[in-house]
Amino acid sequence: MQIVCLDLEGVLIPEIWVAFSEKTGVSDLTRTTRDEPDYQKLMRYRLDILEKHGFTLKQIQDLVEDLEPLPGALQFLDDVRKHFEVILLSDTFREFSGPLIKKLNFPTLFCHELEVREGSIVDVRLRLPDHKRKTVQYLQKLNFKVVAAGDSYNDMGMLKTADFCMLFNPPEQLVQEYPDISVAREYDRLLSFIKNPK
Repeated sequence: MQIVCLDLEGVLIPEIWVAFSEKTGVSDLTRTTRDEPDYQKLMRYRLDILEKHGFTLKQIQDLVEDLEPLPGALQFLDDVRKHFEVILLSDTFREFSGPLIKKLNFPTLFCHELEVREGSIVDVRLRLPDHKRKTVQYLQKLNFKVVAAGDSYNDMGMLKTADFCMLFNPPEQLVQEYPDISVAREYDRLLSFIKNPK
């Protein structure tokens, strides 16, 4: 049996932190997992910026309410789900993701949670370290063939562990660093790969 593991931000929805940066004008928040391989270091950096500017969880949630899936993402995901079970493996947070998951017709999402005090985000609660790679490993132990797609450094453990993998719209630096991984720039190409991985 085949199961499909997809990243969420950058693959199906816009990068939430980049969108929040654009809305607030705080350019330091444009840094994502496309730029920083160490996720915990990146989140500490983000939390420090939120604290410095006094940004609240509700401000981010209000932004997320207005975000839409990337063009073509919903149709792509619907097409994949007609043929395979799909799990979204994301380093986003349950407190952010609700409106977007609803707009994607409620796929299964494994992500993290936030620690919030008086409306402010004070820390992150990781589901477990390196959860994308470990999820793929456990699915394989359950006798699934895993096909995975992602776009950033934090997806590489998942991609390299999967039986078949593809980068989707990654930054050029990632393409150069991992020339052995195929790249798709359009959903049709990614869908074709998922249906017939090799």
